[in-house]
Amino acid sequence: MAHRGNSAAAPENTLAAFRRAIDDGADIIETDLHLTRDGVFVCIHDATLDRTTDGHGAVADLTLAEIKRYSASYGRPEFAAERVPALGELTAILPPDVVLALELKTDRFLERGVAPRLIDQLRADGVFDRVIVLSFGLERIQAVQRAAPEIPIGFITLTRLTPSVPAQMIGPFWPLLAVNPLYTWWAHRRGMLIAPLDPWPNGRLWLYRLLRCDAILTNDPAGTMKKLGRTLKS
Repeated sequence: MAHRGNSAAAPENTLAAFRRAIDDGADIIETDLHLTRDGVFVCIHDATLDRTTDGHGAVADLTLAEIKRYSASYGRPEFAAERVPALGELTAILPPDVVLALELKTDRFLERGVAPRLIDQLRADGVFDRVIVLSFGLERIQAVQRAAPEIPIGFITLTRLTPSVPAQMIGPFWPLLAVNPLYTWWAHRRGMLIAPLDPWPNGRLWLYRLLRCDAILTNDPAGTMKKLGRTLKS
């Protein structure tokens, strides 16, 4: 699972990072979702532009056109032309055999009509049947699942010591697996998939294989693929 695309080789959550992750052979592209003032779903981690772009201000206070004025290069001159992508720009380049993981970063997904609109866009873009929605906020993903009961949801946690949540996948912060070595077994007993929250996993791949984790999150898909002994697509 490519965390914000290949965020080691290109600025996170940009089309450059997503394309690189696809070329690396990632099975899943993970990105973060916020909403602009004019209601467009955009791929950016933070609630503001300040960290990853040369702009300032809250995503929710700006229109897509206003956000597009700023470079999303994350201070890397060779990526000056990159912009914060709308979700539709990512779905347009997503190959048919790659899954899309959408982390919902705002409580705006609890607002009336937002979750159904996300579902409508995913259907219109032709990717609905290969999407999982993720969040640290259980209510956010449940709102989406109420709009489309068949869509799988994944709960991310820094502290929960057991996989006792109503979700199809769980992403525990990786030290929790050491505190509770039965975490993966327990998740599988509940019919859940498990993907540890560990953006730099290469030194612990042996552990994730031993525990039979279902997916590996990584900032560097190419490096992790090599470590796993998998051939890159290009």
